Amino acid sequence: MNLEEHFIHSSYRERLIEHLFVGELLKHSWLGGRYGLEVAKPEVDNSGYDLIAEDNGVIRHLQLKASSREAKTVKQNVHTALGTKPSGVVVWVQFDAATLELGPYLIFGGSPGQPLPDLSGLKVAKHTKGNAEGIKAERPAIRVVPKSRFNKYESAEEVYKTLFGTL
Repeated sequence: MNLEEHFIHSSYRERLIEHLFVGELLKHSWLGGRYGLEVAKPEVDNSGYDLIAEDNGVIRHLQLKASSREAKTVKQNVHTALGTKPSGVVVWVQFDAATLELGPYLIFGGSPGQPLPDLSGLKVAKHTKGNAEGIKAERPAIRVVPKSRFNKYESAEEVYKTLFGTL
């Protein structure tokens, strides 16, 4: 599949990556002998998270981002409301564009039970499209988090341990 197909069918791909990622988390809960991972999806997406996941007594509000390994993306936009949730975290899933194999993973968040790192000092995001005058208005509830602020993990098992503690 070429990169144009990824662009044309980005919504489909986004959901697919989400399902593959959740499958990986469920697999590691199972392999760790916990069998207890619960995953829920909010009805409304206005608080900066895509999923709520709970295991090992830890509740995580996860904002998911995805990009191919070849993408030149150097930042992600993060909703400030995610910082008000217990253990809010951004998981940036990188994937192989040809096979959709997941990994590596980039994580911006605290340890299990800890809040999202402070966003207040980060740049305020702007709309991608300008208004009638061509001005791109600020998005006051969105902050730009540079890739350098994310921690890199090679495997879904490492991500699981980072999100919920040791197996």
